[in-house]
Amino acid sequence: QQRDKLKQYQKRINATLGRERALARQLLKEGKKEKAMLLLKKKRYQEQLLDKTENQISNLERMVQDIEFTQIEMKVIEGLKIGNECLNKMHQVMSIEEVERIIGETQDAVEYQRQIDEILAGSLTEEDEDAILEELNAITQEQIELPEVPSEPLPEKIPGTLPL
Repeated sequence: QQRDKLKQYQKRINATLGRERALARQLLKEGKKEKAMLLLKKKRYQEQLLDKTENQISNLERMVQDIEFTQIEMKVIEGLKIGNECLNKMHQVMSIEEVERIIGETQDAVEYQRQIDEILAGSLTEEDEDAILEELNAITQEQIELPEVPSEPLPEKIPGTLPL
């Protein structure tokens, strides 16, 4: 409200300045130099008032912006406070021991399910795997018997026949 009142005051001063300047010209044409000087001094004083008014408006606008920003900060702080209270309530409901217990139970259930899957799938145990590897090594170590290579020379090519 104060800002609006100051702006109205500025408009009145601006209107007065225009009239007084025109009046000062009129007085100079009529040869009334002292009255024109007095009017110009008054005009100068009103211009200074106009500058002060502009500074006051600027200060008011800055203050309004500061107040608005402070209100936003208060809302943020209130939101943080509510969030913190909510987290505290959640922490009361779920303690670290409870979380550790749940994680342990979950790991046990996963391990149990893995064992069931192995049984159902017919998975081999480590002992079975070791036995298979030993058998594979034994097979590769055995000497494989190959057929004997013929000792006779190969027949020569007969002219006029196609190679097979």
